[in-house]
Amino acid sequence: MASLSCSANDLAPLLTTTANATAVAHYLCTQFNAISKKLTDTTYAVDNTYLLFSAYLVFAMQLGFAMLCAGSVRAKNTMNIMLTNVLDAAAGGLSYYLFGFAFAFGAPSNGFIGRHFFGLSDYPSHYGDYSFFLYQWAFAIAAAGITSGSIAERTQFVAYLIYSSFLTGFVYPIVSHWVWSSDGWASSTRTDGNVLFGSGVIDFAGSGVVHMVGGIAGLWGAFIEGPRIGRFDRTGRSVALKGHSASLVVLGSFLLWFGWYGFNPGSFLTIVKNYGNNGRDYYGQWSAIGRTGVTTTLAGCTAALTTLFSKRLLDGHWNVIDVCNGLLGGFAAITSGCSVVEPWAAIVCGFVAAWVLIGLNKLAVKVKYDDPLEAAQLHGGCGAWGVLFTGLFAKREYVEEIYGIGRPCGLLMGGGGRLFAAQMVEVVVVCGWVTVTMAPLFYGLNKMKLLRVSRDEESAGMDLSRHGGFAYAYHDEGDDESVRTLGFMMGRIEPAGSVSPSAGEMTNTAPSM
Repeated sequence: MASLSCSANDLAPLLTTTANATAVAHYLCTQFNAISKKLTDTTYAVDNTYLLFSAYLVFAMQLGFAMLCAGSVRAKNTMNIMLTNVLDAAAGGLSYYLFGFAFAFGAPSNGFIGRHFFGLSDYPSHYGDYSFFLYQWAFAIAAAGITSGSIAERTQFVAYLIYSSFLTGFVYPIVSHWVWSSDGWASSTRTDGNVLFGSGVIDFAGSGVVHMVGGIAGLWGAFIEGPRIGRFDRTGRSVALKGHSASLVVLGSFLLWFGWYGFNPGSFLTIVKNYGNNGRDYYGQWSAIGRTGVTTTLAGCTAALTTLFSKRLLDGHWNVIDVCNGLLGGFAAITSGCSVVEPWAAIVCGFVAAWVLIGLNKLAVKVKYDDPLEAAQLHGGCGAWGVLFTGLFAKREYVEEIYGIGRPCGLLMGGGGRLFAAQMVEVVVVCGWVTVTMAPLFYGLNKMKLLRVSRDEESAGMDLSRHGGFAYAYHDEGDDESVRTLGFMMGRIEPAGSVSPSAGEMTNTAPSM
């Protein structure tokens, strides 16, 4: 390889006669080629570093999911839900490596399923590098994490193992192949140009691919299992089974917010690209990435504030748990169109997402559906709204920058109905696909008595009945006496010489060491 440095002494001997013109040209071309290759290598390095950093952010969302889930369940189930979050990442990692990535992005393939790169064989290739696999794996385990929240506090551990591996290894990859692979039948980036309705589906970071898949899977799991014990009384009245830590919920929400900046802006996959719009050299993909971060932020903030004031009017409380869920609902909704809408449209998206979540929660109570984290309503419902929102508000300039000249924009932005029709197809197909795959799985597990724990185990708490102890040394309000009087449960220790208020508290006193 030629050196990138040169001096006058290198060039002067070649300029002594005109006969050396060819040698001069060869020398100059060699130098320019060396510079060009170095710049190309630098571009690859910058783009891969950007994608790796985004993958790390998305993976950090698992910590957010873990904290959110832990705070949203009762203390007696904390160890169980934390373990399931670890399991989603671990089991999902192996299943996505062996099968999932190949089903999703194993090109060349057909429009339904990928068929190369099993176990990352023959990878990396010109289709992608290891950073791309890592990024997509982080997305896959996010879908599995959504489902675990819906079936929390009453599901057997073996069921988590089975559904998590199946979801990340097969169900989710098929959907991501349809929408994100260059061969997928619904993809807006099909290499043959034969896109759905002349548009293809625009689900940029996965309101449908990730959030709807996880939410609909959780819907079926929670529906087949039925409500938790005590969630509805004998008259059918709703009874709140509150999570034990608002602090963990807030911490988890902020961690998810932080990770969403890898989820949405990171979905560009590269950063070094100049759009060259009307001589605006300062404007490129880096600008679109920044705009995507802005739309993500505005949608979440709007949804949080809308939820805050709406729930105050409806219920009379300023509830931080509801605000956090509203925030996440706004993020789930904007994920589809974050790259192709104006900031003002993101505010519309977040406002409607908040009301979608509130409405679905009201409906869930009416039909006696129990989802401890509101995951199906939040990710499934708000995700579906986000897909449709993109078909309404996608801006032509942004669509053409990312997907090519001549692509239709949103229905309300003067683009006709082709994009909106494609978005509607995605919503229907994702609901159908997840239903025909995950519903039979949960139904079969239930029939084999592998899905739900026994009534006694659920009442005692998953930590005690399945994991050998408690995450905390105290009890939940409402626990029956048999749980509260266990020898290793901590209770209040009275000062020496004081009179205990009741014999019941004496049985809860920890033994002195």
